Order: sequence, then C-alpha cells, then structure tokens
Amino acid sequence: MNLIVAVDKNWAIGLHNKLLVRIPSDHKFFREVTTGKIVVFGRKTLETFPGGQPLKNRTNIVLSKDKNYGVKGAKAVHSIEELLKEIKSYPREDIFVIGGGSVYRQLLPYCKTAHVTKINHIYEADCYFENLDASEDWEVKARSEEQTYFDLEFSFVKYERKER
Repeated sequence: MNLIVAVDKNWAIGLHNKLLVRIPSDHKFFREVTTGKIVVFGRKTLETFPGGQPLKNRTNIVLSKDKNYGVKGAKAVHSIEELLKEIKSYPREDIFVIGGGSVYRQLLPYCKTAHVTKINHIYEADCYFENLDASEDWEVKARSEEQTYFDLEFSFVKYERKER
C-alpha cells in the first residue's frame, strides 16, 4: 500500500480540515499518481473534495466510523479490518492512502511507499503527519529537483519502508 501527502517543514498537513496550500504542480502529481488507482480516505477528507464528491477515474474507498454512512460513487468501510478485507482483491501497489490525519495514522503501518511533497515553509496547522525523516523505518529513495510556485519552494520525495 502507498500513501501520498503534502507536508510543510514541520510535517504539518492541514488546518481546520483544509489543505495548508494549493500548489498546481502538486495537484498534477497527485492526479498522475492516483488516476486509475484505488484511493482510501476518511469522510472529512471527502467533504473537502469539489462538491463533496468522490474523485473521478479512481476507485474511492471512504473510511468512516458511522455504520450508516454511504456516498454515491464510493465504497464505505467502517473499520481498519473491513478496509483490509475490501482491498485484498486489489494489487497493493495500486492502493493509495490520501488522508486525512487520522486515516494516515491508522494506515501508515500498512504502507510500503510514501510520496511526500515537502514544502519549504511553516504554516499554522492543527494536523500533522509522522516525520518520516526522523523514523528508523523509512528511507528516501528518490527526490525531485527543488521547484518553486511563486515564492514557495518544494520537492517531491519518495520514501520506502526499510526491509527488516
């Protein structure tokens, strides 16, 4: 399983259930990586999508504790166990965890690859991702050239879980 996330210098990912910043090339990268794949996310993340609708050209799986929750165009699951059963029929490399904070925390142990857009800025935030640079379990496998969007500098970094 993979994950894809954008973080600031402090590994912050959001404020008040919104992304910290919108960078067009980051969104393009997200689309390129996840189109035609399986995306797994929480209900609050779904509510941030345009019109609160599932993403087009992907298999959408929403994780929600609410047993009555359902949304047209997406499969709803209500526990990690149910999610793990649901995704068994898909190739692991085609599954992408895309947020939010709670879903990342719960599924990080199951992920082998992390695609991280690292933004060289510190934002006010209330939601954070685990600092993979400080983890003994992860190592950088690839890093893009530094890019800029107006005055923001960022790069795309691919982490792999170390074999034990």
